[in-house]
Amino acid sequence: MVNWQPSQHSLVTRLLVAFVLTVFAVWMRVALAPAESGGRFITLSLAAALAALYGGFRVGMFSTLVGMLFINYLLVKPYFSLAFDDPVEAFWLNTWHLLTQLVVLGAISFMQQQNQRLRQATAEVHLRSKQLEDTFENSSTGMAHSHIDGRWMRVNQTYCDLIGYTRAELEALSFRELTHPDDLALDLNNLERTLKGEIANYNVEKRYIHKQGHAVWVHLTVSLVRKEDGQPDYLIAVVQDITARKATEEALRTSEQVLRQAHELAGVASWEADVATRRFKTLSGSHAVLRLPFAEFGDDELLSMTHPDDRAMVMNHWAMAVKGLVDYDTEYRLNINGDERWFSVRAEFDRDAQGRAVRALGVTQDVTTRKRHDMQIQQLNASLEQRIDERTRALKAAYDELESYSYAVAHDLRSPLRIINGFAQALREDNPELTDESQSHLERIMGASKKMGELIDGLLTLSQFSRGDLQRKPVNLSTIATRLLGEFAATDPQRAVRWEVEPGLSAMADPPLVEALLQNLLHNAWKYTAQNPQAVIRVYAQAVKGQTRFCVSDNGAGFDMARASKLFQPFQRLHLPHEFAGLGIGLATSLRIVQRHGGGLAATGETGKGATFCFSLYAPLAA
Repeated sequence: MVNWQPSQHSLVTRLLVAFVLTVFAVWMRVALAPAESGGRFITLSLAAALAALYGGFRVGMFSTLVGMLFINYLLVKPYFSLAFDDPVEAFWLNTWHLLTQLVVLGAISFMQQQNQRLRQATAEVHLRSKQLEDTFENSSTGMAHSHIDGRWMRVNQTYCDLIGYTRAELEALSFRELTHPDDLALDLNNLERTLKGEIANYNVEKRYIHKQGHAVWVHLTVSLVRKEDGQPDYLIAVVQDITARKATEEALRTSEQVLRQAHELAGVASWEADVATRRFKTLSGSHAVLRLPFAEFGDDELLSMTHPDDRAMVMNHWAMAVKGLVDYDTEYRLNINGDERWFSVRAEFDRDAQGRAVRALGVTQDVTTRKRHDMQIQQLNASLEQRIDERTRALKAAYDELESYSYAVAHDLRSPLRIINGFAQALREDNPELTDESQSHLERIMGASKKMGELIDGLLTLSQFSRGDLQRKPVNLSTIATRLLGEFAATDPQRAVRWEVEPGLSAMADPPLVEALLQNLLHNAWKYTAQNPQAVIRVYAQAVKGQTRFCVSDNGAGFDMARASKLFQPFQRLHLPHEFAGLGIGLATSLRIVQRHGGGLAATGETGKGATFCFSLYAPLAA
């Protein structure tokens, strides 16, 4: 009944129960002892008390009033009449009973209210205790209580999971055994200051040694709880795993170090700019790489360092780039501490939803050395062009002089040769009686003069093919080769030579020069196959490394590759004059022709097995 809560039932129910209790108490009083024996109010006081315990103060008072009616009018006969003879006595007895009941019922009500508050307070304490326990056990951070000497009193599961130990294993250790040796001194120093009262608590970042051996970075907060007399009682430790943050910080430091090294190696500074405030800020301290005076500066400071001749260009280019009209990629000069230096600057812009530039990211590179080299190269190029022009004019004059000299020499030499040959012929005709020996001498004079004339003609021919303008046109090499071989066959009908010309051979070249080239190569092939009764001459093309080469091959006398270096030298021959006639000018002329076309000429051969000459008309030919 002490813990009964009257409000759990309706007032009507409680009043009905009070009335029943009161009636039952009256019946018991009458049944056990006559009412005239005295003590009438005591019996009903118990009913009122029980009613108050069950239904509350108001229900108890209801039972009191009903009982007073029963006492005054129903316990003593005649019923329904006042049971007291003296009204004054009746008044004081009822008044005293009412006051007594007020006190008793008030005490009961107060006791019930206090019990209710106590129950509520107990429930609140239990709830708070449960919440604290749940907070301790289920916290996402590690929490522990430890003795002053470092032995654990209790730890939560998060703390155990953090360093890999079970609760039983952890409680058998102290924090000194778990702390990384390099961090223990810092932890102990802060603990000592806390115990001395110098600080109330401390926060440190330290490493624990995980059960598996690796380090775990944590943020540790330690607070000291003291006893009532001020003596240290125990420690509260809260730890948070910051291993991922430390790894991120380390990666960031590494990235910044790599970026600084990259800046230094590349000789560049990276920067960002706030377009609205026109403030520029270099990143990762890269301004030091370029020896810039500031890490952060405004556009007015930048313009003050810009070379006066470049300021208008820089301002105009920046304004157009901000509007998105051009890319910001420019070079200009800065005057830094009296030193004029060139910089290459590039930037890209971040823009808002309306396309307005809000931020710029860029790089700046010192290109002073390159610019100085470029200016030196320009000066050298200008000087070189002038020298080339001078040398070209001098060379042209020399060629013109050589050409005039060649024609003059040819003309002057031909005249005495004709005289020598004519007088030798006249001597032979006018003096038939000359001895055979004299006739032989005259024959040799005439042969030598003829040979000399041919040499002069060869020199003029070689000079002719080295001069003049080159006119490239489509040329059908197959047609030219077929015609030339037909002409050779017509002039030398006693020979049976089989030739093969690949159809469709064509090139962009100077037609007269190419015909002279094929004339020389095919004439050599025809000449050097004279001693082979089954002579074969082939004209074909081959592709080597994307280059078209035209080849003339034969199965004639061939040559020794050890002496191949003399093939293209004027008047150098690899065969004796009595074996094969010739001046040794044809291959030298052929080489001049292909060189004028920008190509090359190469030869391969073997003595007694023939030779192959391949030429290109567009690029130098590898031997």
